[in-house]
Amino acid sequence: MIDPIAVELGPFKIHWYALCIVTGLFLAIYLAKKEAPRKKIKPDDVIDFILIAFPLAILGARLYYVIFQWQDYAANPVKIFAIWEGGLAIYGGLITGAIALFVYSYYHLIEPLDFLDIAAPGVMIAQSIGRWGNFINQEAYGSAVDSLAYLPEFIQKQMYIDGSYRQPTFLYESLWNLVGFILILILRRRPHLLRQGEPTFFYLIWYGIGRFVIEGLRTDSLMFAGLRVSQWLSALLVIAGFALVVYRRYKLNPPYYQE
Repeated sequence: MIDPIAVELGPFKIHWYALCIVTGLFLAIYLAKKEAPRKKIKPDDVIDFILIAFPLAILGARLYYVIFQWQDYAANPVKIFAIWEGGLAIYGGLITGAIALFVYSYYHLIEPLDFLDIAAPGVMIAQSIGRWGNFINQEAYGSAVDSLAYLPEFIQKQMYIDGSYRQPTFLYESLWNLVGFILILILRRRPHLLRQGEPTFFYLIWYGIGRFVIEGLRTDSLMFAGLRVSQWLSALLVIAGFALVVYRRYKLNPPYYQE
């Protein structure tokens, strides 16, 4: 089993989980800043927004998780603050981050869809990297399987949980998001292909489809009324993504992304 603590200096401990999140964050910032001038957004606005949105997104991700897993915290509420042990729900962070983006854009006179379009690839690669934090913490895994011989040994060992090998659903989602990240970058550079907002809608569709399927393989999902919460949300993302593409193309005729 991999030690979840990456660095320990006296009383200070840095967890791999945190390093994965921070690495993904910095890469997302770099990509958004690099793309910002193309959409006439100041790179400094990217930094200012992140300074506000990132802590709010972490709070939203934790709050979302705690709400749906309250039975695990009711007897010991202090554990709510132990985020280094895992327990950040991506959808909670995405919802909070999106709200923060629309508010920030409104007050800084930025077109929200342009801001979302430059952020979408970074969010996807950050999620891809962040899933490796779940791997270290032995979270986001699937049902028991007989063997994981097709995977590197270090993954096999870490996925041996409670006496059985587990499907590495963290890996499936990480790879799915990596492919989606590459596709967004490629499609975004094709002239007269994507229109304003469609890099974001592609993210909603791609991530929603992958999460819906992969969530069905997991055994540690957040549940509500006997159903996986994330599958319902994923389905809504896919429907919303397709609906927005169709509506905007045929009713609003938005400009192409590169215009």
